[in-house]
Amino acid sequence: MSHDPDRTALGTALVAELAKKTGVCWLRYAGHTHAVWHAWADDALCLVSGGDEQPLPDLEDGARVEVVMRSKDNGGRLVTWVGTASVVQPGSEQWGPVTGALVPGRLNAPDLTTAAAGWARTSVVHRVVPTGELLEAPGDLSDTDHRATPVGSPATTRGPLPRILHRRVRRRPKLS
Repeated sequence: MSHDPDRTALGTALVAELAKKTGVCWLRYAGHTHAVWHAWADDALCLVSGGDEQPLPDLEDGARVEVVMRSKDNGGRLVTWVGTASVVQPGSEQWGPVTGALVPGRLNAPDLTTAAAGWARTSVVHRVVPTGELLEAPGDLSDTDHRATPVGSPATTRGPLPRILHRRVRRRPKLS
């Protein structure tokens, strides 16, 4: 993409607006793509992983991450931007604002009042700060399909349906 300052400012505003309105994006790093839920706080994408939360293996402090964001209206890819991941340590000055933004967005949590304390014990909280580099933007999207192999999971699909012991009547009996 070009380095036009107006386009960069527009791209930065688009990234912030999309991140505030959507709850899911895709991270590409270390040769893998992961769908993640997130929150936007202090001009950064905030994530929690590990423990009982979403798996984000090999996301290291200082890693370069490509973030793919979609439109909430039609689900189409709108922008791909580059950011730098950093780990937010429990008790740090950023911990409160970041977990404060993440807790309300956490669906199906057993107890929202203790979620941040649980994350401090068992999970890793990350911030992904945009570098200002846009790989794709509206009007400048690539034609590739961006398909990724799904991450392995112990979950399985339902097996065959149980056998029917008695056949159903194929024709309705005459009522008259």
